[in-house]
Amino acid sequence: MKKFRKFKGIVAPLDRANVDTDAIIPKQFLKSIKRSGFGQNLFDEWRYLDYGEPGKDMSLRRLNPDFILNQPRYQGAGILVTRDNFGCGSSREHAPWALQDYGFDVIIAPGFADIFYNNCFKIGLLPIILDTSVIDRLIGDALAINGYRLEVDLDAQTVTALSGEVYRFDVDPFRRHCLLNGLDEIGLTLQHADKIRKFEANRRNDQPWLFLQQGRGGL
Repeated sequence: MKKFRKFKGIVAPLDRANVDTDAIIPKQFLKSIKRSGFGQNLFDEWRYLDYGEPGKDMSLRRLNPDFILNQPRYQGAGILVTRDNFGCGSSREHAPWALQDYGFDVIIAPGFADIFYNNCFKIGLLPIILDTSVIDRLIGDALAINGYRLEVDLDAQTVTALSGEVYRFDVDPFRRHCLLNGLDEIGLTLQHADKIRKFEANRRNDQPWLFLQQGRGGL
């Protein structure tokens, strides 16, 4: 997982509350456990005018010109600002995978569904909670100003607007440590690799019968 310290990017406003995980990545695309390849189907039922299916030629699909992410000014956006209860519904990990694979590094909302919120941190996608009044302002600015950007500083726990206004957010210290150091669950485990190897060596010496091959007196 890459380290997250500072990020500055174009803001895409999604002015919808209660966006569930089936809207983020519809169920027919949940046939892979790889974290890549889901971005093209992010918000599939909103981004396209036809029904999406796995393996469908994306070049032949019809884009919905009214959907916010299809507007040229929001191409390359790395920050999504949206409404309350984002990521509700099922617990599918594919939802944050799709957002990250599309190109988002930061999601800002007044609140998130708990499981979605936790899943974001596991892959290095930063979910930020700000007051509804601030979200109103950010969405309004992103709609009014072409190329509107925000700067996110995880170390300082701040979001800085183009106007220079600074908004502070809170992140659990352990999650913040993991993001700053690029540590997912595997990375955290590998920090204890020496202790794990020592434990396994002692276990092999103390309980050698557990390591006997089948057919040679093993269990």
